[in-house]
Parts: sequence; C-alpha cells; structure tokens
Amino acid sequence: MTATPIPRFTGDASPYGGGEPYADYRTADFPFTQYANLADRQLGAGVIAANDEFFAMRENLLLPNDAEFDPEHFGHKGKVMDGWETRRRRGASAEHPWPTADDRDWALVRLGAPGVIHGIVIDTAHFRGNYPQAVSVEGANVEGSPTPDELLADDVKWTTLVPRTAVGGHAANGFAVDVAQRFTHLRVNQHPDGGIARLRVYGEVVADPAWLAALGTFDVVALENGGQVEDASDRFYSPATNTIQPGRSRKMDDGWETRRRRDQGHDWIRYRLAAQSEIRAVEIDTAYLKGNSAGWASVSVRDGESGDWVEVLPRTRLQPDTNHRFALPVAAVGTHARVDIFPDGGISRLRLYGAPTAGGADALAARHRELGG
Repeated sequence: MTATPIPRFTGDASPYGGGEPYADYRTADFPFTQYANLADRQLGAGVIAANDEFFAMRENLLLPNDAEFDPEHFGHKGKVMDGWETRRRRGASAEHPWPTADDRDWALVRLGAPGVIHGIVIDTAHFRGNYPQAVSVEGANVEGSPTPDELLADDVKWTTLVPRTAVGGHAANGFAVDVAQRFTHLRVNQHPDGGIARLRVYGEVVADPAWLAALGTFDVVALENGGQVEDASDRFYSPATNTIQPGRSRKMDDGWETRRRRDQGHDWIRYRLAAQSEIRAVEIDTAYLKGNSAGWASVSVRDGESGDWVEVLPRTRLQPDTNHRFALPVAAVGTHARVDIFPDGGISRLRLYGAPTAGGADALAARHRELGG
C-alpha cells in the first residue's frame, strides 16, 4: 500500500491585506480525518495546563468552530487572537538575545476519550508571522484524573507522536501518526514560542474494559465506549460521527443531515460496535431536525466482517424533533450495525443498548492490554 503524502507548509503567510481572512489559508485533505476527534470538548477533552498563555488562552485550542479573525480587535496586551499564543522568548543577555535551541512552550491536553491516534492537525490559522517555528507532540497513558504536576513528574513516560517539525503560518499542518498505543494525554510543544489556533486529534477510542463491564448494559455504538463510524452514503451538511457523540443534540448541525435526494435511493451510515455485542434496545433521535428529519429508518446488524446483514428494526416511520425508542423482541448479536434512512434527511443520534458477548469482552480486554492499557 502506498502511503498518502501529507503536504508540509512552512514559512510566513502574507500579511493580512483585507477582505476574507481565509482567502489565502493553506490546507489539504488529510487521510486520517475519517476518524473521530479525540480532543473534542463534547467528549470531555480539555487543555489542563500551559506554561504561558500571555496573549491568548490555551482553552481556545479545542473550540469546535474555525478560528476567527478581527483585524480591529486589540486589548491591553496587544492583538486579540483566537488561539493559544505565548509571549516572545528572549535570550540570556545582550550578547545572546536569541532563544536557545531547547526553548519551548507547552500545553497539556486531556483527551476526551483515550485511544489510538492516527493523525494530528496543528492549525495556525491567522497566525501569519507569529506562529511557532516548529512543533512537536508527545503522548502519555495515565489512568484516573492526574493533575498537571503528576503528568509532568519524572516517572511519567512520554512517547513522541510528532517529532520536532517546522510548520507554516496561517495553515493546517497535518501529521500522520503510526504508534500502536493507547493514550490519555498529550503534550503539545511549540518551539520556541508563538501561537496555534486549533488542535485536532483524530483516532479510535479504546475504552477501559473494566469500566464497561461494571456498567453492564450500555450503548455499544457510542463513540466514548469505542464505537466508530466506518462509512456513510452522504456527509454533505454534517459528519456521520455526530450520531454517536455523547448527550442529546443541542442544535441542527449537531446531528447528521444529508443533501436532498432527487432519485429513488436512500442514505445510510455503517458502524463498528465497541465489541461483539447483544443488542436489546434501539433509540433513534431526530432532535432539532424539524423540516429535514428522515421520513423512515431501519436498523440492521452484521456479525463479523463478512456476515450477512440482518434487519433488527424494520423500516419505521420517524417524527421530526423526537426521540424514538424500540425494545427488540429478541437480542441481536453482531459486531457491526447500519442505519438506513428513507429517502434522505437526517437523524441526530443513534443508540444501541446491550452488552458485549463473552467473546466480545475477551477481545476488548486483549486489545486494551496490547495497546498498553
């Protein structure tokens, strides 16, 4: 298999000259964005510490929207930027006024869900001449709720995910990651100083099997429990991964909505469950989808990569802005699920309640051990 090349952006962007701030923004299609963002605030991610945030707060790194730019917005410390920005580093003396090669600023990020990381985007949007010269990212696997001091202790093992690499200003700097380990926290470094607008961390959730066993019955397709969207027929208005995010949708674009069909087809999402499971109940929520919810939906389950699809919820009429609940007359066993909507439109959430089979629980525990959990 040939690896997909990822463009590298280096150097300053042109100074802002007016008009649309994103007109000269540098970006690319990254091969790993099919995965969920493990640094999503909705999953519970947070930037728990930084050594410096003089110009702009560290928490901006995880905001869900694209970074904004107001050329007229200045505060008491200077230009107000939508990102994390540190002060300019200085050397030790007039004879050596420059930062050393080892100087860096850092931020500690708690992932919303532990997992295997496949790609990272460090976005320097609107940081045209004040972005870091280089960045690096390290990962650690620390259970519980460690404090920043505990994470920075000498006995914590940090693994390099992105080696020190030059980046560009006003650009989406993407890095493919190939480290088969489970991580709970990241340390994002900028060398020697500067600003980063947004951080995105794409990967697969690896939940704690002991926690899932304690829950007993849970949502076996939920992102936070290890479920994953494998494919979808249409992602025109919003990503299919929204359907397995935590909590109920709070607005229309916090679900999955397709473009309007002008043929006799239908739309669908295919999921991989957290493990082989017995599914006993289904919820299909159309919250905030009022004039554009799916008209009907069905749910099918497949056991194994090559198993046959078995319909467990036949095509059923959906109501707008409504949570629909269905208790299955017989538990359905499978590793994958598919929701089909007819003819188009959207749903906000899909919940599949059940529990791993004995084989599924063993596989979960084995993968957890293999990944260092």
